[in-house]
Amino acid sequence: MNRRGPFPLDDSRIAFPSPQLADPSGLLAVGGNLEPERLLAAYRSGIFPWPLLGSRGPMLWFSPDPRLVLYPERFRTSRSLRRELRREPFEVAIDTRFREVMVACAENPRPGQRGTWITGPLVDAFERLHRLGHAHSVECLQGDELVGGLYGVSIGGAFFGESMFTRRSNSSKIALVRLVRCLERWGYAFVDCQQVTGHMLRFGAVEIPRSRFLEELEAALRLPGRPGSWRSGC
Repeated sequence: MNRRGPFPLDDSRIAFPSPQLADPSGLLAVGGNLEPERLLAAYRSGIFPWPLLGSRGPMLWFSPDPRLVLYPERFRTSRSLRRELRREPFEVAIDTRFREVMVACAENPRPGQRGTWITGPLVDAFERLHRLGHAHSVECLQGDELVGGLYGVSIGGAFFGESMFTRRSNSSKIALVRLVRCLERWGYAFVDCQQVTGHMLRFGAVEIPRSRFLEELEAALRLPGRPGSWRSGC
């Protein structure tokens, strides 16, 4: 019988154990650095970093089962949100304030959550991915004020959603709408929402077994995607 995770990682090997060996919580591995090569290897394997212990603990790597996935063509918006979109309450931009978005997500209070898993080292690591054209942000602005947004990682035809924040009503939802519309136009296969939340279920996200997710991920990685900066929008 195969041993289950978590497995220890060090900085000498980038490869991860099979995601199918994650423990029941989805925890697969512990430790290792956050260099771009390791992060990209993780996402390509259906694994993501989630340092739940914050800066005081080791890096934790997860591959949960089931997985929550949003298919762009099945995206749903409520009537009230469609009214807000027609009103155009915010200027929406892409890839203009990536680090600010990550920091705002870290500072965004969440019910039942103390502190944040978006640590300083994680911000630095994702900013490096952003400079390499693999991590992207969507920003909602009022004047020069950042009032909402989201960020994630793009590889091939898969977008891995990481976090979002809101400082004005509906701002993060409007950022999500812009993202999904762009991804559908560019032929992306799905948005990986990682964990099951009622918020994303209302937008049409669905739970699928990890085995199916890994199969769809393999196919999505063969798509051309949209490498490089997304600042020009869509």
